[in-house]
Amino acid sequence: MKLIVGLGNPGSEYEMTRHNLGFMLVDRLFERAGGRRFRNESNAKIAEVTLAGKRVVLAKPQTFMNLSGDAARPLLERYGEADTANLIVACDDVALPFGTIRVRARGSAGGQKGLKSIIERLGTQEFARVRLGVRPDHPVDDLTNFVLSPIPRRDRVTLDHALERAADAIETVLTEGVERAMALFNERVKET
Repeated sequence: MKLIVGLGNPGSEYEMTRHNLGFMLVDRLFERAGGRRFRNESNAKIAEVTLAGKRVVLAKPQTFMNLSGDAARPLLERYGEADTANLIVACDDVALPFGTIRVRARGSAGGQKGLKSIIERLGTQEFARVRLGVRPDHPVDDLTNFVLSPIPRRDRVTLDHALERAADAIETVLTEGVERAMALFNERVKET
């Protein structure tokens, strides 16, 4: 079974922050699949659903971002046969412009602490990920405060569009593979 882990921070104060785009994407997938409820397991909220004709486990670690691997590893062992080919991680990425998504078959954490935790706990970078851009369009003094601040209402349409595209990308990974999803959904990004 595939395990789809969305990264974020638990608690209502973080719900609509940039750092919680992974949670938002898991919620979008849950809605698409007609999920009934999440349950608590292995320091995460999980739901078993059928998505794009495939049985998957959706997970939102409740460990806070920096310890995401503490939830992802036992879930992968239980539901994904401890095989990282069965893992897809969704998270925010400050290197990508807001509204952009990027699908990757593997790679470094790129400064994303939740990905870093998962890589450390699994001992490999060999798992698929869908990154959702949150890069500011203006200079910011404190990147941590920026990603933990609420997404402004003016950006909600862009957010909704990005979540839809990211959900489509994950369904493509499930049905046609990571390479196909990369070809369909990755966009060239101008460096700033």
